[in-house]
Amino acid sequence: MLNRLFRPRPEREVGRALYARVVDQSREPGLYGALGAPDTVEGRFEVYTLHVVLLLDRLNRLGPQAKAVSQALFDTYVKALDHALRELGVGDLSVGRKMRRLGEAFFGRVKSYQAAFAALPDEQPLRDLLTRTVYAEAAVDRAPALAAYVLAQRERLAGQALEAYLQGAFAWGPA
Repeated sequence: MLNRLFRPRPEREVGRALYARVVDQSREPGLYGALGAPDTVEGRFEVYTLHVVLLLDRLNRLGPQAKAVSQALFDTYVKALDHALRELGVGDLSVGRKMRRLGEAFFGRVKSYQAAFAALPDEQPLRDLLTRTVYAEAAVDRAPALAAYVLAQRERLAGQALEAYLQGAFAWGPA
């Protein structure tokens, strides 16, 4: 009975596997080189969040079977943010406040990306969003290339079956 209680649920394992793929893709050098995403804590947070949003967007379009996996991915993301804050030396008393701000930022990004995706084929809202968030208004000329990357990733994710996600075995495109 105890073994069953403490055994990880399958969706949690899949959520962790999906999260690991998000992290790997978010660390691709091309994102910071050719696409010019800032290699700063804030820039990495934005790139990392962008990939989580892309994957959650895809999972949410796959229906109820992907719901538990989507939640597990989100839970793993939140735990990783908490861990990263502690690693950066944020004190225990302020972690909660910072996590609240990061949570608000994340949900704001989700709404903004959803609105930008809803405006397609007009790419300008996505470019504007990337300029504000990833580039912090500093590299307006880079936004079209990053928008093309985002749309290519979204299309690639859409072309993969539910089973690939449920096994944690989907593939990103090149950065």
